[in-house]
Amino acid sequence: MRGDAAADRVVPPSGFTVWLTLFTSAAMAFLTIFALALALASGRLAYTWGEELARASTIRISAPPGQAEAQSAAALRVLAQTPGVASARALSDEEQRALLEPWFGPDLPLETLPIPRLIEIFEEDDGFDAEGLRLRLQAEAPGAVLDEHTRWRRPLVAAAGRLKLLGWVSILLIGAATGAMVTLAANAALAANAQVIAVLRLVGATDSYIARAFVRRFTLRTLIGAGLGSLVGLVAILLMPAAGETGGFLTGLRFQGLQWVLPLLVPPLAALVALGATWMAARRVLERLA
Repeated sequence: MRGDAAADRVVPPSGFTVWLTLFTSAAMAFLTIFALALALASGRLAYTWGEELARASTIRISAPPGQAEAQSAAALRVLAQTPGVASARALSDEEQRALLEPWFGPDLPLETLPIPRLIEIFEEDDGFDAEGLRLRLQAEAPGAVLDEHTRWRRPLVAAAGRLKLLGWVSILLIGAATGAMVTLAANAALAANAQVIAVLRLVGATDSYIARAFVRRFTLRTLIGAGLGSLVGLVAILLMPAAGETGGFLTGLRFQGLQWVLPLLVPPLAALVALGATWMAARRVLERLA
């Protein structure tokens, strides 16, 4: 990457290849930032759904109003005696109203509706015997139904995992597209300077000397363009709303902790891709011009 002022003049300092390289590297770096944020956010989502929710279950008690409280108390007694249950508690009316509020509004008359009682269960590391618990609940609290969240959790975890894979595949495709565009720009610049290259060979310049000039110019252009694109991408990520207690997937696209270091690696990695692409393009074109 050490420059030579005489050799650098071989590469055109302006023209469409300059703007093509700068624009392509900036656009691809911008897209890479968002693909990286998508992959990391999907990974966090898969962990939340796969690990944290895997230790949570719910008991739904559907019973006449006069029996709901008694069956809730019976279910809590059964849970207190069940190995593998770390804790269990019945949700209050306020908590159930908060769960239903997004669908029915804040003025839901909870007292007049036959809404089942909910009991939240947190498991220990080894878990509990779900079938045995169902049998005991059937005997002690006939209106209790155990929901392990398995039926709906597994598709969500699989979807989050595929989103994460899609993000990383997108990054690889963006890198390949960057290399292809830089290769096209280098080929165009080399072809446009065929006569200059021939003169340089006549005065004793080696192919490696000529190739290094093109490699250095295109690598630096890609580094500058990727740096600008990454900066714009980071600003756009910072403008995204932060994930709060009620935040969802789209509000969690920000980087967290040490993950903010990863976008800084995008410009040098793009420069490495450009270096390899330009070097291979230069070697092929110089062999063809020999």
